[in-house]
Amino acid sequence: MWKKCYMAALLSVVSAAAGAQTDSLALQEVVVTGTRNAVDVRYLPQTVTVIEREKLTERHDPSLLPTVMQQVPSLFVTGRSMLGYGVSGGAAGGINLRGISGGAGQLLVLIDGHPQYNGVYGHPISDSYQTMMAERVEVLRGPASVLYGSNAMGGVINIVTRTMHDDGVNTRIHVGGGSYGTLQSEVSNQVKSGRFSSTVAAQYNRSDNHRPRMGFEQYGGYVKLNEELGEHWNAYVDADVTHFNASVPGAVTSPLYDADQWITRGVVSAAVENHYRRTSGALSVYSNFGRHKIDDGTANASTPTQRYFRSKDALTGVSVYQSARLFDGNRVTLGMDYQHIYGNAYYTSKATGETLDTPNKQSGRSNRDEVAAYVDVRQDLLRWLTVDAGVRVDHHSVTGTEWVPQAGIVLRPLSSGEIKAMASKGFRNPTMREMYLYPPSNEELKPERLWNYELSWRQRVAAFSYGANLYYIKGDNMIQTQPVDGRPRNVNTGAVENYGVEVEAAYRLNDHWTFNTNHSLLHMEHKVVAAPTYKGFLGANFRCCRWSAVAGLQYVGGLYTAVGDDEQKENFLLLNAAVGYDASKHLNLWVRGDNLLAQKYEINLGYPMPRATIMAGVNVNF
Repeated sequence: MWKKCYMAALLSVVSAAAGAQTDSLALQEVVVTGTRNAVDVRYLPQTVTVIEREKLTERHDPSLLPTVMQQVPSLFVTGRSMLGYGVSGGAAGGINLRGISGGAGQLLVLIDGHPQYNGVYGHPISDSYQTMMAERVEVLRGPASVLYGSNAMGGVINIVTRTMHDDGVNTRIHVGGGSYGTLQSEVSNQVKSGRFSSTVAAQYNRSDNHRPRMGFEQYGGYVKLNEELGEHWNAYVDADVTHFNASVPGAVTSPLYDADQWITRGVVSAAVENHYRRTSGALSVYSNFGRHKIDDGTANASTPTQRYFRSKDALTGVSVYQSARLFDGNRVTLGMDYQHIYGNAYYTSKATGETLDTPNKQSGRSNRDEVAAYVDVRQDLLRWLTVDAGVRVDHHSVTGTEWVPQAGIVLRPLSSGEIKAMASKGFRNPTMREMYLYPPSNEELKPERLWNYELSWRQRVAAFSYGANLYYIKGDNMIQTQPVDGRPRNVNTGAVENYGVEVEAAYRLNDHWTFNTNHSLLHMEHKVVAAPTYKGFLGANFRCCRWSAVAGLQYVGGLYTAVGDDEQKENFLLLNAAVGYDASKHLNLWVRGDNLLAQKYEINLGYPMPRATIMAGVNVNF
């Protein structure tokens, strides 16, 4: 029944959109993720989705990932509770794009173009990506390894941080509370005075969540200081740190006790940028760091564990690039990256704090270096034809040298639409965990590799825009754990062969109503968990006088929660909504409801999601 209602609502939006006029939109999207310098998306062969801050904040969610998942076809983020993703066993926050998983480090998260790479495990820490830091989010679907190297084989999520553009001072306070003792709070201050601007933000979130022993508590802070050094130069420094404490109750069929986590993650960076009429570029340095303390828990409450798992990891990087327009219709980008990746993992005694023997082979191998150079050339051959080609040579101190090419073409048969074709290679170097940590480790591992082929069409007609993508992904050398001589061992034996279609549309009915929808179908020859066969979203926004409302209907079908002999799938329909009221110029009241249809479903096997939940709060702006 719900599926029929969903399709009926979708048809009504499409019918309304068909009546739009045929004037082309004057305002085009400008992105930085696909080429490092700001460029009109109509000239890029890659598929990039942009989510602006207004969209990121309309649901009043402290994490930006739920909104990104709704707005980007083929992107899915795993969940297990009302608040908090956690790490280690039973964790959520795995990011999957077109069947390529961020949980395995195959999807790269960037902050202002800097890789958020975990030195030991190599995957994103999803609780680090908070709405408070983001001006917008750009999601590039498909490999971006030419520009960003290892781990960008499935695509990238680039968080572009906040900067104030007009002189003045602005302070915002956001507070909310609701189901299961959940509290979310944030305060931010932005200043712009002449050439100087700053953004400072802090947050505190907590929840008991909907199951015993599933508490979550988080502290976070973000600072960015920016100085314009004349007409053409700009410099900034920023820092983002988050700490969370999380408890894991285990699957409902096999509960855990004392499974607790204490995690600190952060990044600091500094950059100098130049912007001239024919050339632009930047030099930046950045450092990612993490401290992790984990109690793996026990199935018996009366026999607590005797040790903590601990890890320390970091990455220090330097990035430099310069993009130049050598002649009309031309853009050449040259860049170099250097990364020093380091860290170690070990156990300590709960009773004494001493370091215990750890089953790893990291000694003397906890430092790795990666250096790369790349070039990307884009050329307008005709008014309606653009070609793009790039290559990266990437040398890793353990796995050796990798050549990474890509090529694409853009045809603009209409002033309002373009056809894009793209072929690109992606790769991922094995992590320290896969090579040195735990008994399955294997020092002989080679990089994972895949090729992505993509064809897309996008058009804008008056208040209506739409697009469609076809893609095919073929990869090998995927790292899997398999029995070798009777023992588990990490080996380059896996394969990936995915193909699918993505469609999306947006329609502005009038000054009060806007609608958007996106859908994706995915076929996987080799099935993986957390990659739905179908994902669809239908959203509506309303604004009039002092009122605003947003509602989203999301259907997920054929979501694998287990593969192999015990294959299991989930299908579910979620209705989420938020309503706001401007009580005064400085005060906004809001209420948000998630899973308002009270659906019973799981995303992580054995971790049922909460039924309907409610949050309400206030925003103060002065």
